[in-house]
Amino acid sequence: MINIFMFIGFFLMPILCLIFCLNLVSILKKVKHEEKTTVNTFWLTISFTLIMWSIAVLAAGTN
Repeated sequence: MINIFMFIGFFLMPILCLIFCLNLVSILKKVKHEEKTTVNTFWLTISFTLIMWSIAVLAAGTN
């Protein structure tokens, strides 16, 4: 299981961070214009969860 998170942490983390940042900016723009943010909020939450979960598992697994 830790190998999966090592793969996510090493190879997918830049992509997840990019998804997170782009969706955050998109949400901020949509809030300003009072548009729906459901899809962007979903992807923001998924990317943030994977980023934090990967960091936590890797930190716990290295001890």
